[in-house]
Amino acid sequence: MKNLIERTEYLDKLWSYKDKDIIKVVTGLRRSGKSTLLELFRNHLLKNNVMPEQIQLYNFELPENFLNKTWETLYFEIKSKLQTDKSNYIFLDEIQNIANFEKLVDGLYATENTDVYITGSNANLLSSELATLLSGRYIEVSILPFSFAEYLEARSIDISNKYLNYEALFYDYVNETSLPKGVDLREEGFDKIYEYLEALYTTIIEKDITQRYKINDKRAFGNVAKFLAGNIGNQVSPSSISKALKADNQNIHHATVEKFIGYLVESFVFYCVNRFDVKGKKQLATQEKYYLVDLGLLNILLGREKTADRGHILENIVYLELLRRGCKIWTGALRNSEIDFVVKNRIGEIEYYQVSWEISSTETEEREFSPLKKVKDNYPKFLLTTESFPQSRDGIIHRNVFEWLLEK
Repeated sequence: MKNLIERTEYLDKLWSYKDKDIIKVVTGLRRSGKSTLLELFRNHLLKNNVMPEQIQLYNFELPENFLNKTWETLYFEIKSKLQTDKSNYIFLDEIQNIANFEKLVDGLYATENTDVYITGSNANLLSSELATLLSGRYIEVSILPFSFAEYLEARSIDISNKYLNYEALFYDYVNETSLPKGVDLREEGFDKIYEYLEALYTTIIEKDITQRYKINDKRAFGNVAKFLAGNIGNQVSPSSISKALKADNQNIHHATVEKFIGYLVESFVFYCVNRFDVKGKKQLATQEKYYLVDLGLLNILLGREKTADRGHILENIVYLELLRRGCKIWTGALRNSEIDFVVKNRIGEIEYYQVSWEISSTETEEREFSPLKKVKDNYPKFLLTTESFPQSRDGIIHRNVFEWLLEK
């Protein structure tokens, strides 16, 4: 069996809910590692004295598992294999491919001695059908592609080597892909990675979005996706996108733009970050920012000769890492300036983050430190840059971003 990267933070969370009376729902982008995570979890079960007959796995991306089958036939098929005197672990992969899947999940949840784990590639899974029926009876584990640390581990790079060129490795990470299968393909060359990402993106657009939501104007939808990709880390709104596209002779109403953005977020291609009024301590309803789930997709959306701003790319990576660490994240709005991220960490404490590629000039240094200095509370404030010898000042902790990304 291929050596799998132990995705510890996700595994630990799943394990903490093992045998608890709650459904485990693993969500995330297609090919981000959901199925592999469940495989790792099953391996742990087998190592902890669970017998193979106590485990049932259904991958609903395989036609033989769903063609001509209803939720009822699947329910009774699964029940017929249950071990009556032991715990049973049921894994239902890409459950959204089954009509009325929520009834299947509810039936299994109500059955004695069953522990149910499901995956899905659409956030609508939790915002509608499942949430309505199973409110308060599930826990979501939202999975992302490889972190920078996992990416280096997948490439068998020893991060204890103090002479590593982290900047060059980081460029590989963002220019190729952070998706597990894509990292496996890197020995075959960039063209193979590109083909893989292109096929994946086409599948997401066709299966998860245009077919599901019956989008006829695929060109307009594609243009909205490209606009978001070209503006990661910038404040945008459906109206501003509509105006920008109209100026380029593409007439898309802002209400349609809003719907298209919603579909991209529901499919985990982009993540939305709301603004937060730091002084007024309240969330604002306009001018959100969007970040891309995998920077390799910029090659597909903007072309292989893309010229994305490296500062915004770094900001995108920091956002995803904060998300991995269990944080709730906003963009901080101040009068005449902003803070990249206002964060509530997993123990409920507030933190502030500024991200900049470098602060080589006095002007850049002032621009990055100044917003954090305006915040007069005593919560931790961080500036993350690529500088090898960061200099903290005014109570603001200046850190090397690569070291921060690789810390446990």
